[in-house]
Amino acid sequence: MTEQGLREALHQAGYIADPDLATTLWLAQSLERPLLIEGDAGVGKTAVAAALARAQSRRLVRLQCYEGLDLQQAAYEWNYGRQLLAIRLHESRPAANDVAVERRALADTDLFARDYLLERPLLTAIASADPCVLLIDEIDRADEAFEAFLLEVLADWQITVPELGTLQARHVPWVVLTSNGTRELSDALRRRCLYHYLDYPTLAREIAIVRHTLPQAELHLVDEAVGFVQRLRKEDLLKAPGIAETLDWIKALHRLGHRRLPDDAEDIAKTLACLLKTRADRFQIDAVRIAQLVEGPRSTGVVASRA
Repeated sequence: MTEQGLREALHQAGYIADPDLATTLWLAQSLERPLLIEGDAGVGKTAVAAALARAQSRRLVRLQCYEGLDLQQAAYEWNYGRQLLAIRLHESRPAANDVAVERRALADTDLFARDYLLERPLLTAIASADPCVLLIDEIDRADEAFEAFLLEVLADWQITVPELGTLQARHVPWVVLTSNGTRELSDALRRRCLYHYLDYPTLAREIAIVRHTLPQAELHLVDEAVGFVQRLRKEDLLKAPGIAETLDWIKALHRLGHRRLPDDAEDIAKTLACLLKTRADRFQIDAVRIAQLVEGPRSTGVVASRA
């Protein structure tokens, strides 16, 4: 697939990628390199991997990272219940007089055979019979020790299981790692990845995203509401609203019957539960400030782009 073809496929899958991101995604696939995407929460990092899976008709395998994540949750673990059952079944068998029969019985109770291995997301992606998209979400929340283990997977596309040996990938997965920047990632991990910083979308791109996702919403409402959110993000907020919050808010306004952004600041304030998610932000953006954010572009003659 060409770079332009990938961008069109992402658009059809519901993700409007800017040219830089589309190029980086295409390079990641062509070079078989993982892609590290950094950015603030809410800019659509996770959605990139989901859109890739839809665009390529691939399975999405997701590993959600968190503090204390270890090998058992991320890669594999042994099925202890099944192993115990196999031991009990072997012990309950009558002893065989035939040595060969007894040896076969012992072989059947190999507790570290592949059948006793439970696949977690990393091994699922490595062992997949078909190409897949592997999302390693919020890698910055995992510990540095987990990063060290991850290097083998990302460098050689393999996982070493001491009892079985090295399991090689059948198909190199399309890997997307996301980070909110809560801690600095190691240089070794960064060297193995291509990199893209995903910022909040421009006014025109966010309008395009909303129109594509909510085609039932009136165009005036979309243009004015997105413009309001863009100005709101410039306020000194603890948590700026992301694209998902924009979509929720415009959907709420549409269901309330608004065809344009309400002129009454109190009407807008009633719906800010969709945009502002902290107590401090909610108290900061009061009716007076809402009116100023609404009137700003109107008083200066600024009109939202309809491109």
